[in-house]
Amino acid sequence: MVHRHPPEEDHVKLLVTGGAGYVGSVCAAHLVEAGHEVVVLDDLSTGHRDAVPDGCRFVEGDLAEAAGGVLAEGFDGVLHFAARSLVGESVQRPELYWEGNVIASLRLLEAIREHGTPRLVFSSTAATYGEPEQVPIPEDSPTRPTNPYGASKLAIDHMITSYAAAHGLAAVSLRYFNVAGAHGRYGERHAVETHLIPIVLQVASGQRDAVQMFGDDWDTPDGTCIRDYIHVDDLADAHKLALQHAEPGRHAIYNLGSGQGFSVREVIEACRTVTGHPIPAVTAPRRAGDPAVLVASSARAQAELAWRPQRTDLTTIVGDAWRFTQDRLPV
Repeated sequence: MVHRHPPEEDHVKLLVTGGAGYVGSVCAAHLVEAGHEVVVLDDLSTGHRDAVPDGCRFVEGDLAEAAGGVLAEGFDGVLHFAARSLVGESVQRPELYWEGNVIASLRLLEAIREHGTPRLVFSSTAATYGEPEQVPIPEDSPTRPTNPYGASKLAIDHMITSYAAAHGLAAVSLRYFNVAGAHGRYGERHAVETHLIPIVLQVASGQRDAVQMFGDDWDTPDGTCIRDYIHVDDLADAHKLALQHAEPGRHAIYNLGSGQGFSVREVIEACRTVTGHPIPAVTAPRRAGDPAVLVASSARAQAELAWRPQRTDLTTIVGDAWRFTQDRLPV
């Protein structure tokens, strides 16, 4: 693997796969604002053309087919967000996840190797851990994913580890917990919405009648599940730091979360406070495979990347998401 030597960090050329999606578009926007040259590769299967940030060059194409041709131009790094990410769909149609996540990522890694791209930052997930043995969850927790989505992301992590060892790739995987919030006009809008905060805000904006709480008898203070929410801007900051700290031949893995948990009831209450809407909530049966508590330990990221989440207040996270939601409502 013949590496390009990256120029000074004040201006690098970066490929962002999945940069028309939620997290990818926010991170691409941050990279452009930091003065980098950014190319977005996305097939628009779940992303949005108007989510590609101003200042990015956009290449519409399939990751597995197009990555090699794009990387042949010469890049200083890749940030890999492109993926299928619906847990329920992965259980019912696992073939989409082995093909769209694992095989496509293998093609990307081969293109990275062939063209000597020196650095990779990968969008991994807390779903690689499955049911946690301890909370907060550290990076050395056992990885026992409970669905094909989490298994596909873990398989990619294993591939990256082997490429770093064999080919000298400087690689970082960032395992997100619950990402929320927005960055100006870049935010969360999925055709199939499965995330709690945008679902609750859909009730406030009149798109749903009520929000479901899946179980109210969990072993938690208020009986509802507890999750760790991280602002998407804090996530973008971690990606920039990961690029700077990636070391040739090493695959580093970091959890990204706020380190604190909020219950489903607390999230709904925060949304009521921010929106001024009553937001009816109804209790539904528990979902199989839902852990009672998922909270990250981000101690390693704080120690090695000097990363500190700055936007951990729940009303701040919800407020940014609500402004994004309101801006997109028909007048």
